Amino acid sequence: MKILIDMNLSLDWVNIFEQHGWHAVHWQEIGDPRAPDSTIMDWARANNYVVFTRDLDFGKFLATTRVQGPSVIQVRRPNTLPHNFEDWFVNILHQHEAALERGALLTVDEGRGRIRLLPFPAVGF
Repeated sequence: MKILIDMNLSLDWVNIFEQHGWHAVHWQEIGDPRAPDSTIMDWARANNYVVFTRDLDFGKFLATTRVQGPSVIQVRRPNTLPHNFEDWFVNILHQHEAALERGALLTVDEGRGRIRLLPFPAVGF
């Protein structure tokens, strides 16, 4: 699995992911730090990366567009530095790696990880 780390997360995550066998790159190393979310999503999709972010807009994008990918890992914790939850988080990623490879939204909060496969179903009004 290849992971693209969004600007709102620490560069320290690159080494953490690499230590656990995943290739990782931080957006500031490859793109404009002020790029819109759509640019980041397009790059991740074109290059087969999973987006790792704190930004809830990525999940909203997946829901409103009903696309197949890229997968998104959205972390919803107050402190997202690796030393605060690395072991637990890496375990969650291992559990859901196959789904993330196929296309999914993984939401990680204080106590759990929730996975939703892509594309999201259409919602009737």
